[in-house]
Amino acid sequence: MAVGWAGDDAVNDQIADSLNDEIARARRGLYSGPGTLYCEECGEPIPEGRRKALPGVRLCIACQEKRDKDARPFALYNRRGSKDSQLR
Repeated sequence: MAVGWAGDDAVNDQIADSLNDEIARARRGLYSGPGTLYCEECGEPIPEGRRKALPGVRLCIACQEKRDKDARPFALYNRRGSKDSQLR
């Protein structure tokens, strides 16, 4: 169903664009380049298994978990303020 000047697939295109933006944002966060033997933040050694699993890794598990916790996810709208959540 088209609304105004929007095409028939405008909603699907918007959803696809949002997904593609999130995928691109996640890929920018991946490691690249040479990794290190020691964590850049705390100086602790990075386990060999982690270095093999994530080539280019620069942080130990504890520092990476802290960084992930501090990073806020990108939200398109406030879910808590939506009408559906208020009706429950």
